[in-house]
Amino acid sequence: MLLLTFYLIAITAEAMTAALAAGRRDMDWVGVCVIACITALGGGSVRDVLLGHYPLTWVKHPEYLWMTAGAAIFTALTARMMRHLHKLFLALDALGLVTFTVIGCQIAIEMELPVTIILLSGMITGCAGGVLRDILCNDIPLLFRKEMYASVSMVTGGLYMLAIHFELNELASMLVPMGVGLLFRFLALRFNWQMPQFVYRDDWK
Repeated sequence: MLLLTFYLIAITAEAMTAALAAGRRDMDWVGVCVIACITALGGGSVRDVLLGHYPLTWVKHPEYLWMTAGAAIFTALTARMMRHLHKLFLALDALGLVTFTVIGCQIAIEMELPVTIILLSGMITGCAGGVLRDILCNDIPLLFRKEMYASVSMVTGGLYMLAIHFELNELASMLVPMGVGLLFRFLALRFNWQMPQFVYRDDWK
């Protein structure tokens, strides 16, 4: 129930931030709702398609579509207030990242997949929705920029796998990796930790 609660909070927050991104691109209300649903539920959908895990989450639980679309519409109606909640949304985005990562790992574990695929499943679940949002909004995806995002997901997934290996109880094996992942993300934001960049300017002629 705790993980489900985190999940519902996360998809709502992701839908709201996606709605703001759509608004910055002057999208109509349909576009806002579509971007919100894709961002909030897209990571799990990409994971399920790649792993052959059916039905998709939003097909099994169509109420999630209504929840994310409703959050998007609410955000559009109250957009002027949202700028005051920037730090809150950063925190909720971090919560969503680690929550989605653990859920993605759990599903791959249930399918008895190799460790590498489990870690990738967690990262895809945590990051793919944001990639889809950025592509549809004509931005360079956050995953491919210098921010610590995918790395936070990989650390969270790796710690979750270690917790499972050492047979921690279910609650600890979930909360400890998520807590470390949240701390990692907050520290990266606070101190502007960045991944190395590859910069190449020469023309091939």
